[in-house]
Amino acid sequence: MKFILDNWMLIAIALASNTMLLLPVIQGAATAGLDANGAVLLINREKAVVIDICEPSEFAAGHVGGAKNIPLGELEAKLTGVVKNKTVPLILVCQSGMRSGRAVAIAKKLGYDQAQSLGGGLAAWKSANLPVEKA
Repeated sequence: MKFILDNWMLIAIALASNTMLLLPVIQGAATAGLDANGAVLLINREKAVVIDICEPSEFAAGHVGGAKNIPLGELEAKLTGVVKNKTVPLILVCQSGMRSGRAVAIAKKLGYDQAQSLGGGLAAWKSANLPVEKA
């Protein structure tokens, strides 16, 4: 106990530095997913299907070219009807990448083992200067 009391400042610095080292790892987990360039490669090379899980009004405002719209609330009921081949890669997209993480879990539960989220969502797609369609 005397050691802790005598060296409290060193212990505080050690804890602060550990926190700063772990912060990027924690943030990376929140934004995990496929990057825009990786998504383009999957679409072009492996004929991946892009599913936009935004609401219809968000989808109409702008979406990845060729994406099919299935709102997140309807994904479990409609995905098997839209994408019949469960071996094809799926790229799930939302506006920011937060909802698509939940969509990946739903898709994998339905048997789509190659389902991935577009990290950063449509915002990351736009920031990579990739084309966006409007309905």
